[in-house]
Amino acid sequence: MRPEISAEEFKAYAGRQLAPSEWVVIDQARINQFAECTDDPQFIHTDPERARQESPFGGTIAHGFLSLSLLSEHGPPDFPAIRDVAFALNYGLDKVRFLSPVPSGSRVRIHTRVLSVEEKAPGRLLMKQEKTMEIEGQDKPAYVAEHLGMLVLRPAG
Repeated sequence: MRPEISAEEFKAYAGRQLAPSEWVVIDQARINQFAECTDDPQFIHTDPERARQESPFGGTIAHGFLSLSLLSEHGPPDFPAIRDVAFALNYGLDKVRFLSPVPSGSRVRIHTRVLSVEEKAPGRLLMKQEKTMEIEGQDKPAYVAEHLGMLVLRPAG
């Protein structure tokens, strides 16, 4: 059960490591769908036989942006429900480093550390989180990213 807290209480989450997300399988069907919707059919993503023969990866790998896109909805199960929030916006990324390819068929999960929560304007909190994608069975993560989210608070009253 997610804790329910106020926006003011959420500010104290700065520096907190949260629980990892659930495992997600990055299978070839998902990779192919991403290739189709982003117009990126490069063989290292979409042609298993050719990727096995011609790439250094031994098979197909997920697009970096496919793995990165998962950070939006695959968050920590213990992220609190913040009573005062009307909605949250993806505010962008400050830094992203892709460290390891994600082979097709891999299971991944995302670790989250809240770096900061600061009031940017009345009724708006900017949250910066470090997101690290773990690949099951590998020591090196797929990526480390600083993700920004803008929490828009409900008007008081």
